[in-house]
Amino acid sequence: MTHTSTGPRATVLHSPVRAALAACAAAGVLALAGCATAPSGPLSSVHVAPYSETQELRGSMSANFTRDGNRESLTGNFEWRQSAARTDIALSSQFGQTIALIAVTPEGATLNDGKNPPRSARDINQLSREALGWPLPVAGLRDWLQGYAIGADGKPFVASPAVNTVKTRDGWQLSYVSWQEGSMPPKPKRIDVERRTGETIDDISIRIVIRPE
Repeated sequence: MTHTSTGPRATVLHSPVRAALAACAAAGVLALAGCATAPSGPLSSVHVAPYSETQELRGSMSANFTRDGNRESLTGNFEWRQSAARTDIALSSQFGQTIALIAVTPEGATLNDGKNPPRSARDINQLSREALGWPLPVAGLRDWLQGYAIGADGKPFVASPAVNTVKTRDGWQLSYVSWQEGSMPPKPKRIDVERRTGETIDDISIRIVIRPE
């Protein structure tokens, strides 16, 4: 990923949302008929597709954050592959150079940058913070990339074009800004993820743009 600065210089994968959200997703699928709207009309309330343990996605990602009082940014591409018990993420620069290969299982996380010995840790957030300079919320993204989350109130959230923002119970603010053209049920295209931590790395915002399949 390309890095700029304005100043000097094991997560368990089994998501708690799945069972709780199954009924909500089913309701969204049942609502498909007659819900298409003109661009100038009200936003569609059709929910995203039912949650899938298996997912392969790719797209671009940019991260902006404050570290030690300095504003920094990173941009690049990602490839995402998940199964029930594993998540693999490849991060690369805008020119295709591999920056990091990340593997996460219930036993822990491993990050390989191709230059140094692979790093391992129980917590992918801490591992990415140390290796990349910012926390990558992999456990949350397994759900968020598909339009699912658990809200700050503990209730399941299922995204739709009409209901497109939520604050998660671990403090991330999610905004589903745009959707894949012509997809039904709707599929997220751009997701903005923000969080203020009050720590050394603070005020982080991540913009994710998913390419069409």
